[in-house]
Amino acid sequence: MTIFKQFTFDSAHFLSKVPDTHKCKQIHGHTYRLVIYLDGPLHSDLGWVMDFGVVKQVVSPVIDILDHRLLNDIPGLENPMCELVAKWIWDQIKPGLPLLSKIELHETPTSGVVYSGESN
Repeated sequence: MTIFKQFTFDSAHFLSKVPDTHKCKQIHGHTYRLVIYLDGPLHSDLGWVMDFGVVKQVVSPVIDILDHRLLNDIPGLENPMCELVAKWIWDQIKPGLPLLSKIELHETPTSGVVYSGESN
């Protein structure tokens, strides 16, 4: 069974490696929507895959690092394209969520990335 939990955070960034004429070279902000997916069997006694409260305990400290921050100032996110932000989040939360199967990170309502831990 797959369960999911959704989070949001607001952050600014700029893409330092794009040409000077690219609009994302300038600092700008997004309201990001993060969806965490976990796959596993139903617990025989409790009837759930995982307690959503535990998911929140693991993910919220990571959201606190990102929320209302300039992503470029966070170590590892100096050129914070959506794909790299998703991988960074994955790397932060995977140790605490062994059932993590994928994340979706929406940079805008119509654009984002799905990441499932590939090594690319």
